[in-house]
Amino acid sequence: MSNIILHGFWRSSASYRVRIALNLKAIEHVQQNYVLGKKGHKVEEFISKNPQGLVPALELDGKVITQSLTIIEYLDHLKEENRLLPLDADERARVQSIAYAIACEIHPLNNLRVLQYLKNDLDLDQDGVNTWYRHWVAIEFTALEKKLSSESETGTFCHGDKPGFADCFLIPQIYNAQRFECDLSKYPTIMRINDACLALDAFKDAVPENQPDAL
Repeated sequence: MSNIILHGFWRSSASYRVRIALNLKAIEHVQQNYVLGKKGHKVEEFISKNPQGLVPALELDGKVITQSLTIIEYLDHLKEENRLLPLDADERARVQSIAYAIACEIHPLNNLRVLQYLKNDLDLDQDGVNTWYRHWVAIEFTALEKKLSSESETGTFCHGDKPGFADCFLIPQIYNAQRFECDLSKYPTIMRINDACLALDAFKDAVPENQPDAL
């Protein structure tokens, strides 16, 4: 599977998710990286692959798959070993609910183009942008902490004692929250899971600063 190309950006949390998934699945791949802040991913070559012009995108066998949720689910079907999503319907629903809460409730409001719009078009200063970011993190992390700390299905990781789909989404979101100096002391279960994940090579190798295009 070495013909797989991950189009991404070192600090993109959505790209970070997919890097973790590729590592957990032990799927060989190469990276094609872009400079988001300078619209380096808006080149025609990439737009022809993904008209949205967003990263990540996964290219293999003449196909281009976009959206990190779809890519990670696709990877789980591509290779049966090291499953990220449980086969049991109830367990699968729980894991997806955790991941979707991050991908659908936090990330869309706090991704780079939203923050740039707040600052460049709506004239918010950096303090205003940071307040916006922290607001949405606090709402969802409070709910997620309650869920993870109270449900018996939570183990060393988000679901049981093996890292999987939900962890692929949680760890990049924590990384972003730390960048924006969110107060994470209120979320001990979330941070315990973060520590457990970052002790594993699959997560350490996916950390933004460990990528070849890191600035």
